[in-house]
Amino acid sequence: MTGMHNHVNFPEKLAIRPLLPHNTHSTCNFWDKQQLAFKFDAEAQREGIETYGIAGRVWEAAYLVNSYIEHPSTWEFDPPLIDQHLSGHKRVFLELGSGTGIVAAKIAQAAALSGRDLVIATDLPEVCPLLEKNLFVMPKGDSANTQVTLVRPLSWGNYDHAINIVRELKLVDDPSGHEHGCITHIICSDLVYFPELLAPLLRTLLHLTSPPSISIFESQPRVIISYKIRSLSKETPFWSAFGLWFSFEPVIARKTDANNLLSEWQRFGSDIEDDGDLAFIFVAYRRPESLNWTIPSEDIDLLGGVGAGGTCDKKSDETFETLLLMGL
Repeated sequence: MTGMHNHVNFPEKLAIRPLLPHNTHSTCNFWDKQQLAFKFDAEAQREGIETYGIAGRVWEAAYLVNSYIEHPSTWEFDPPLIDQHLSGHKRVFLELGSGTGIVAAKIAQAAALSGRDLVIATDLPEVCPLLEKNLFVMPKGDSANTQVTLVRPLSWGNYDHAINIVRELKLVDDPSGHEHGCITHIICSDLVYFPELLAPLLRTLLHLTSPPSISIFESQPRVIISYKIRSLSKETPFWSAFGLWFSFEPVIARKTDANNLLSEWQRFGSDIEDDGDLAFIFVAYRRPESLNWTIPSEDIDLLGGVGAGGTCDKKSDETFETLLLMGL
């Protein structure tokens, strides 16, 4: 969870404390205790908050998405994080607003198993030193594979930042024999919060799912958004605009009990917080027809639906509201 401008990482009257995982945040105890203690414990977060503001704290949705990345074998997800047709192919995971890097570290840990995948952690230029510290300077004996990880600056709404990463991917050596890599997964963890950042975030997602970031010969990246509701009135405008350009659905999960019986499918993340706040993991894909639409240059127009559907009138998508009503 981070922002587009430095002052957003230090909002007025900032008063946040470190957040550590507990049972309601996770379906499993996957944490490497040495790595957690060294990189993401309370003391490390306190130091991070002091230097980097909100980017130095681990946020609730990070623990949720990490449970989706690595989980007990008794759990089943629909859709799974990785489709079977992608196994054996190079996967490129790009995370937006990586903050402390706790999600990128978990992805890299899993990606290292294949030996061919790539993880790109991104954030504001001034937050990148925190990512480099947490991802590349590991405690003795830690098994993190830094060969599969890159740290790159990417301010939301900044086209040059996004396209520079895409151009660099064309030059990354690919052990599978393909001449270049392409982004297969875009990870967003607790990024939908400040109203002034909603349009820049959507704009960057459009940059990364539009030519030249993609080509007609490549599949659209899968966008994975781990999200906790904090203020519906402030956050709903993002989903109303996002749904015009992307189709999305919540991840659901079920598990096998001790008697080998399957539970009912239920939305994953619904009980992330004891206080009853709702949380989701959404899986989204760019709508193919939207590749021919003109992305408006003004943020107010982008959030208002201008350009979507190929028209200049304002409009909104109701997918998010429908999901909330179904949940109620």
